[in-house]
Parts: sequence; C-alpha cells; structure tokens
Amino acid sequence: MAAIDEPRRKAVNNHIVRSRSSIRPLTGVRGKGGRPGAIFLPNRTQKGRIISMHLRKSFRAAAAALVLVTAFTPASAPAQFGALRDVAGRLGGELGVGKILKGKGPITTALPDAKWGDPSKDGFVPREAKRGLAELQRTPNGGFVLQPGYWAMAAQSYCLHAGTHGPGGGEGYLYAPPEGSARDAVMTIVRNSVNHPDIDQHDIQALLWAILSRAKFEDLGNNLKTVAARLLTPRQLASLNRSALDILSGPALQNAIGGVPEPLRTIMEAEADLRRMLTTPGTTFAELERAAVLAGMAPIGPGSLDIPEGRWSHHPDGYWIRYLPRGYSETMIEIWVPQGSPGVGKEFDPATHIAVPGNTSRQRLLQSGRPRRES
Repeated sequence: MAAIDEPRRKAVNNHIVRSRSSIRPLTGVRGKGGRPGAIFLPNRTQKGRIISMHLRKSFRAAAAALVLVTAFTPASAPAQFGALRDVAGRLGGELGVGKILKGKGPITTALPDAKWGDPSKDGFVPREAKRGLAELQRTPNGGFVLQPGYWAMAAQSYCLHAGTHGPGGGEGYLYAPPEGSARDAVMTIVRNSVNHPDIDQHDIQALLWAILSRAKFEDLGNNLKTVAARLLTPRQLASLNRSALDILSGPALQNAIGGVPEPLRTIMEAEADLRRMLTTPGTTFAELERAAVLAGMAPIGPGSLDIPEGRWSHHPDGYWIRYLPRGYSETMIEIWVPQGSPGVGKEFDPATHIAVPGNTSRQRLLQSGRPRRES
C-alpha cells in the first residue's frame, strides 16, 4: 500500500501548511497562563486524525479496486475472501449493529406489498389442459417465455423469513416482488442457480440465510464461499460483506435487541443464531433449519389477512399466477395465460416472485426456475 499512502501523506501535509495561513483566532479562548489566545488548527492530534481520514479513503479505494479486478473462481474463492478480509480489517472494521439494523433490511417484501390478489378468481380452474412450464422457451435469467394456456411446475423455493413458521394447509399466498437492500443479490443467486444444477438446494438456502442474517461472508465455510463465488459477482460479495454484523450472544445480544416486541424479537434472535452457526465449523443444514423454521402451530401474526388457499394473483404483466407450497422448499406454481392477453410473450422470471402468506407468522417464499428434484 506504500504507493498509495505516500502521495496521500504529502497531500495532507500540504493541506495543513496552507490551512495555517487562513486560520483566525477565536474569541473567548484562553491560552497558556489564562491569557487570551488563538486556536491554530490543526494541532498534532488533529493532524493525525486528518491523516487517518485520508488513509481510510485510500484503503477504501484499494478495496474497490480489488473487487473490480478480482475474478472469483471456485478454486480461488477462499483465498480471495481472505484478501477482502485483510482490506476490511485495515479499513477499521464493519458497521455497528445499531446503524445497520436501522437501515433497509436485506429483504423487506411483506404482505402490504402483495397488491395483486384477485378474489374474483377464487375457486377458478382454467379449462385448458395443464401443461408443464418446462415445455416453454427458457430465458437467460432462467425464466420462461409465456404462451397461452394453463402451465404448472413443482419448483424449488426458498425461505426468506427466518424465525417464522413454514407453510400450513388451508392458507393462501400472494405475489409480491423482491424489495430490500439485498434484492439484486438474492435474485442473482436464484437466477444463476438454474445454470448450476450441481449446486445443492440446501447450499443455496444456507447462502440466502447468510444474506438475511447479515453473516460475514469472509467467515463462512469454504464450501459456502465457493457457492457464493459461483452465484454472485465480486461487487455483490463485497457489498454483502460490508453490511455484515458481528456475532452477538448472551447479554450483548439482549442489549442489542432489548425492547424489541414479538414477533420481531424472535426473528432477530433466529438471525443471530444463524450468524453464529453459519460461521461455526461443523454446523449441519438440519441445525440451520431448526433455527430458521419454527416448529409447532403457527399463531395468526399481526396484520394478517384471511387469504384462502389457491388464491390467484393478477400479475402486472397480464397473466394470473398462484402458489401452492409443499413445505418451504417446494412450491407448485400454476400460471394461466388467456388467449390474446398481455401476458402472451412476456417472461415469467421466478426470481422476481416472492409468495407472501396471508398469515404474517409464516415464511415468505422466494421462487426459482429450478424444478423440484425427485428423491
């Protein structure tokens, strides 16, 4: 870093010399012996602070350059995460818990965003014979070019709301688009996963939980680092690492979430458990799942709506869609495209679809273009 630091130091020193001539005395300030005096800035301490500020900018520039020129490949992913960790360390650490938690969440999509439910279609079954979505032309995003008819696919889906209950029978789900600070990263993971069928669904889910819980990507196991490197861009990886939270437990965790009401408190505790487990060697997927997916009978969450199972949503692109979950990891997607409707020829991109439950205590489900794998 010497090639970057030395010019910065010279620039700071020149700035300090020029500044001395323009500083005026401040009235009401006492010098040595109580005599009126002027404050001539910067003193030694303040000069050090200015130098530190400029050095931090230099390190940030170096980190950005590293992100732009680094090509993440599966074989080199762990070493390159190490390089990101070194730069992050020189920058002075990650953001504080309070500052991040007050910002926009990774995925904020919620029931008020599901505005396209169509009660007029309750109980409706298209007259056309049901056909598989796999018969349609695929798009580079892993989506499908829609044609008139009644289409369906048993798709892999993903939990986007740790600390809540899985799907339950008799309850409906509505369409809403992904929103939040990690929206692009989450959609990129699901889109790219279509072209990497060898990546296990559990690894993709664990990666999504790492994003939702704001885990430090530099501290993930090598397997998840490799998966992240295959599915995300270097810029996205660096951005996610900057928004990570430190691992909190015990009194520190209670202080951080003190006063937070239920059910948000349960969700934050689940995310804290995920952060800890995702960076602990030997953690199994079953352990992650127990922390993220609550067991037992789901209560009716605050702000819930009575949405019947199988309710259609009228997508803005002009087709109807409904979601029939079979657990959080699999959803039967059904789409109806009427002849001559605006939906004909439009792309159905599952990565832009979150199935939002009418019961807010249940999980939001991100859809994917990957079909369910037969066991």
